[in-house]
Amino acid sequence: MGRTDVDGKAVAQATARLAGAVERGRPVEPVRHLLGAQDLDAAYAVQQEFVRRRRARGAVVVGRKIGLTSPAVQQQLGVDQPDFGVLFADMDVSGETEVPSGRLLQPKAEAEIAFVLKEDLADGPLDHAQVREAVDYAVAALEIVDSRIADWDISLTDTVADNASSGLFVLAEQRLGLGEFDPRGATMRLYADDVLVSEGSGAACLGDPLNALAWLARTAREFGEPLRAGQIVLSGALGPMVPTPPGTRIRAEISPLGTVTAKFSEKKGS
Repeated sequence: MGRTDVDGKAVAQATARLAGAVERGRPVEPVRHLLGAQDLDAAYAVQQEFVRRRRARGAVVVGRKIGLTSPAVQQQLGVDQPDFGVLFADMDVSGETEVPSGRLLQPKAEAEIAFVLKEDLADGPLDHAQVREAVDYAVAALEIVDSRIADWDISLTDTVADNASSGLFVLAEQRLGLGEFDPRGATMRLYADDVLVSEGSGAACLGDPLNALAWLARTAREFGEPLRAGQIVLSGALGPMVPTPPGTRIRAEISPLGTVTAKFSEKKGS
């Protein structure tokens, strides 16, 4: 997938700019002026180069995240489909006492349903029925999104190139199979320091989180990297995301999956 006429020089410049943000720990100017505000092929080329470099340094891919599943956010960015990013093992901070604020630049949290797969999604129609059968279990999750673009001044190209604004993630321990609940009917309440700051439901995620999973399965296959058994998929936000500066305590209640929590370290260096 992808055009053969993608500007290699622009892709290299955008990759270098985003890599510099990570190395220096400071957000940078948008990359859309290099790539084009709606050039998905160029943006995914930057993301794929990021993934290639991380793998070359020994990073392990454990799944994907789906973004732009909210119609309101799609309208804001002028798009009619979601995007995706790659999850690496070191992004999973579920076992940490605190979320390390020092690893993040401009973090925000959103509550999601995470699916763990028991079957590959590489062949067949990859429709709703097939992806449902491929799910081993679901858990409540917090995605900690982050942007290497200053002030979250992002277009579609910026967020895709920036690995879909990925940061870290937290998974709850309670597991439910799809025979035990309906993801579309799940309800979510997100609290920051015990104040209700976001609400939503499974229907807010492309009408059904399984719709998002089916879209991802087809798209990942088109990119030549199909979803595999054992991988984690963060299926998209169930409600608005909220800022999480150092010291913030986040609690998401996703019924009937249960509660997932995170405490952000007090200092950026923590």
